[in-house]
Amino acid sequence: MFHETFADLDTSLSAEGVTLVKSEPNYQLFFHDGETLSLSTDTAQMKSTIEHWEGKPGFERYLSFLSEAHRHYEYSVEHVLRKTFPSFLSLLRPSVLRVLLALHPFESIWTRASVYFKTERLRRAFTFGSMYMGMSPFDAPGTYSLLQYTELAEGIWYPIGGFHAILDALVRVGERLGVTYRLSAPVASITTSPSTRRATGVTLESGESLSADVVIINADLIYAHNALLPPTSTSKSLGSRPTSCSSISFYWALDTTIPQLSAHNIFLAEHYRESFDDIFKHHRLPPDPSFYVNVPTRLDPSAAPAGKDALVILLPCGHLPPEWSSSPTPSSASPVTNPTDAKGIPASDLPHVIASARSSIISVLNTRLGIDLAPHIIHESLNDPLSWRAKFNLDRGAILGLSHDFFNVLCFRPQMK
Repeated sequence: MFHETFADLDTSLSAEGVTLVKSEPNYQLFFHDGETLSLSTDTAQMKSTIEHWEGKPGFERYLSFLSEAHRHYEYSVEHVLRKTFPSFLSLLRPSVLRVLLALHPFESIWTRASVYFKTERLRRAFTFGSMYMGMSPFDAPGTYSLLQYTELAEGIWYPIGGFHAILDALVRVGERLGVTYRLSAPVASITTSPSTRRATGVTLESGESLSADVVIINADLIYAHNALLPPTSTSKSLGSRPTSCSSISFYWALDTTIPQLSAHNIFLAEHYRESFDDIFKHHRLPPDPSFYVNVPTRLDPSAAPAGKDALVILLPCGHLPPEWSSSPTPSSASPVTNPTDAKGIPASDLPHVIASARSSIISVLNTRLGIDLAPHIIHESLNDPLSWRAKFNLDRGAILGLSHDFFNVLCFRPQMK
């Protein structure tokens, strides 16, 4: 995608000084029983890994899984991602109908992975990626195995200097083309034509009005429809739709290095399904969480001083309750009598939840890596459901917006125009 974007601007990543480095392995997975597993683009390594757990027939099934995920990717790019779906009739295009069932949108990633992998361990290894869609693998459409395909077929790449290096490059390209960037200019509302069918500009919080031929909104969809655009029946209903999860994300500076960690590390919960149910059905922090640990210094030494590591830790959790929505529904005020029926993590509980998350992470790293990390953390910053909402206007602190299940995408999602 980045290569295409820069090519569309008649340049390239390398021409703009952006250097990409490949992560190898893609991930290290750490299981509760001390076992580890690496995922890689190296076919020989994957053959050895798969056969270790499922014997020689397992590798043939792995290739079949990749083949299906490849079809999910190619069909999605050609027939979905590069198309618009303004109405239900769009789903009835012959080109879509021909591939719809092959995309497995009505089966979960877990169900599809279970066709090819016979061990619980490998099923977990090839389904945890649904977290990147803010969904449980037991609910996410099978189509989304395309994410695993892109990583296993093409690898995971990192821009030296972090992803801001790509943004900085785009800014430079824009400035060469005459673009003027106005930062620290919050938008209060989008102005529209009398019919409200066309955006005509924006009004800033300062009171300044700017006219425009085209207005591009990159804000959270629920927030944009309710806080920036004129209210409609659609915007008011968005708060009742299922959303993605939130996260508690820690950013730790250490006074040492952790050689047991690679660039991308996944620590999977012992009670895998239950941990996802806690997040997506009960909207809380699992007592036995899965989480992701990124160590950017493995790929980019400039990310931390020599002899020290920087860690980015993402722990998925439930979002805030409905009353924190930009589009609250009448049911928002209904009382919760059973904690397991909670509709989100109350803001007043966050200090305890954050402390519990931090303790769980340190305990798991101690158990599985044999290191007590707490004394080595010399600085911490974090994001939680409340800060995600405050900083980025993410409705209920849901980090990926509305859920990406079948009935929240394509023609079922509020239109872009």
